[in-house]
Parts: sequence; C-alpha cells; structure tokens
Amino acid sequence: MIISWFFLGLISLSIALYLVQLLALRKKLNEKFETEFTPPISIIKPLKGLDDNLFDNIESFCKQDYPQYEVILSLEDYNDPAYRIVRKIKDKYPDKVTIIIDNSDNSLNPKVRNMIGAYKASKYEYFLISDSNVSVDSDYLKRTVKMISSSEVGLVTNMIAGVGERSIGALFENLHLNSFILLSTCFLDTFLKIPCSIGKSMLMRKKDFEAIGGFSSIRDILAEDYFIGSLMHRMGKRVLLSNYIVKNFNEYWSMKRFLNRHTRWAKIRWKISGAKYFTEPLCNPVYLSFAHIIVSGFSQNAMVIFLGISFIKILGDLLVGKGLQLKPSLKYVPNPAITSI
Repeated sequence: MIISWFFLGLISLSIALYLVQLLALRKKLNEKFETEFTPPISIIKPLKGLDDNLFDNIESFCKQDYPQYEVILSLEDYNDPAYRIVRKIKDKYPDKVTIIIDNSDNSLNPKVRNMIGAYKASKYEYFLISDSNVSVDSDYLKRTVKMISSSEVGLVTNMIAGVGERSIGALFENLHLNSFILLSTCFLDTFLKIPCSIGKSMLMRKKDFEAIGGFSSIRDILAEDYFIGSLMHRMGKRVLLSNYIVKNFNEYWSMKRFLNRHTRWAKIRWKISGAKYFTEPLCNPVYLSFAHIIVSGFSQNAMVIFLGISFIKILGDLLVGKGLQLKPSLKYVPNPAITSI
C-alpha cells in the first residue's frame, strides 16, 4: 500500500511537471524579438555519410532570404558518400557554397575534427554550426539572428522537431524529439534559466567562442554542444533558445539504431548530470504509471490509472504537434538498408 501511494505521488508530480512543460512551450512559441540586425554569417555544416533527405537539407540553407552569408560544407575524405551530394550543391550554388576537405586534425571528437578546417576558412565574425540532418525554411537566419543582437548573448540555439518518419525506429526517434527533448529544453530555458545548447543549430560570435577556448576546449570530449553552452554561461554570456523550429529529418531508422543511440546518450547524460539524471523519469508519467502496474501486481486500479495517464499524455502530445504544425506521417517504405532487432 505504501509503495502504491508512493507511485501515485510520483505520477501526480510527473503530470504537474508535464503540464508546466506544455506551458513553457506555449510561452516560448509566443516570444517575439523585433530587430533589423542582419550581420554576415558563416554557416558551417560538418558531413559524414548519407543522412536522410541530405540534398534537400543542405539546399535549404542555400536558399535563405538573408543579405549576406556563406555555406561551408566540410568533410574529412573525398571518398565519403556525402561528397557526391556536396558537389551537386556546389555546382548549383557556386557563389554561395565552399567545400572543405580536411583530415589533418587529431581531435578525438569526430564532429569537432570535421569542423576545424571549415572554421579556419570562414569569413565572417558570426558563425553558425548546423548538422547535416536538419532542414530550414527561408526565414531561418533572419529570425534566429535577432536574438544575438545584444552583446550579452553569447549563443543562440533552436528548437528541434523530428519529421519525415518512414519506419518504426524513425517514428520513435521523432516522438522522442517532439516530446521529451522539445518540452524539457523549453522548460529548462523558460522557467529555470538553465542553458540548453543543441548542436543541430548554434549561432555564435567568433570572439566569444574563442574566449571560451574555441575548439581546443572541446576537441576531445563528446556532447560538445552542451559544453559550449555551459562554458558560455560560465563566462557570463546568455545562452538563448530561439522559438524558430528546425526540422530534423529522420526517415529510415531501425529499432536497433534507435535503442543504440539512446543508450549511448543516456550514458552521456548520466556522466554530465550525475544524480540529477534520476529525475528524468518524472518527465514521463506514462513510464511511471506503467511501473506502478508492475509493482502493484497488475491490479485493476493501476491499469485504469495507466490508461488514464496515457490518454492525457497522448492528448498533450497531439496539442504539441498542433502547435508546431506537425502531424505523424509514418508511411512504411521498404528499404534494404534497414534491419530490425
């Protein structure tokens, strides 16, 4: 009985936290920044392998409604399968795109190693790091750069939404992005003022980046995006989350890939957060209500609570999707590259 009441308390707290996270998302979506600040920007995109929707992802950064910017595509090897895509992009946008092939650095973090040559070749004081699996609309730069007009701001990152699922693993990945990741980052940013830097889109000034040590400070560690935001925060610079939504295309994922990725990132979050990592289950009332079923011996009351909590969570996630103008779009298309567990 005591254990049951304990779980009911945790479930109630989790539901309250979930509702607060929905409120944080609403507040974030309603934020407005009015400024005509449009400095030249260097976009650095490290590439390795063929991500889903790769050509269209990269091309979306070449079609920005923005006065002056460059797109630098960096690879370590001419034999990388992404190079063929990169050449097509370069041929289509010769004045906008630069290709950097450089494997001379010995950093242990492969993403950082891939960006150093591009950073050295970049022309502008403001630079933006963007992953190859994200796509944006033509107003992305114009809306994102508004938030860094103040010298108090050291880094601007963006909200991420998963789209394009065509397999069960990709559907799970996108649901994770559009619920746990999206809501928790909005909550931490809006109510707790904890910096949340997301590597899929990070805008900075070179002078601020170099003041925290530049790539030398993150070259041999994973989760470089988290540490960049943390170092900026320690230096006294604000780390802001833009309400402009960047689309992360995940189309063909196996469940094995999904589970491997999140097992790896769970270990990283544990290393970063320590004991605070164990508060993560509070972000998922469905998980807690299912655990309640197990410890209660599959009692009728526990089953009713689980179904009720699941309904509330599904309804809340549908509201999130509506607010972000997203719809689940799972269309199974056989792909020989996909394997199941």
